[in-house]
Amino acid sequence: MAIRKAQAEWKGSLKEGSGVMKFPGYAGPYTWSSRFEEAAGTNPESLLGAAHAGCYSMALTGDLGKAGFPPSSVSTEATVTLGRVEGKARILTIHLETEAAVPGISNEEFQQIAEGTRTGCPVSVALAAVEITLSAKLVH
Repeated sequence: MAIRKAQAEWKGSLKEGSGVMKFPGYAGPYTWSSRFEEAAGTNPESLLGAAHAGCYSMALTGDLGKAGFPPSSVSTEATVTLGRVEGKARILTIHLETEAAVPGISNEEFQQIAEGTRTGCPVSVALAAVEITLSAKLVH
């Protein structure tokens, strides 16, 4: 069983304060403005998107390989939409956009496997309360 840890620290008030999020190999500052506006820095939603994109890319590689179609590359971008529901900040949607180079597979087979991975990768399962959509493109 793999156990992973991350850390965050916040100092100051909500809107004027700042913090740092850390995990092995990464440390990034975040603020109210980097989360709810477009200021420099990171935010929990971007890190969540990176985790989801990474998980999906690895899981799709594994699922394609199990089906007999090992890909030469898989690239995924996750777009996490943060909005308000009943006045509270909520993650509304996550859209995964993936491109994969997969020798010998038909687009129909690729789409079927990609969709199965969308609902089955560990991060997708953990985020099941959020609407997760997918655009999958087969490239050569």
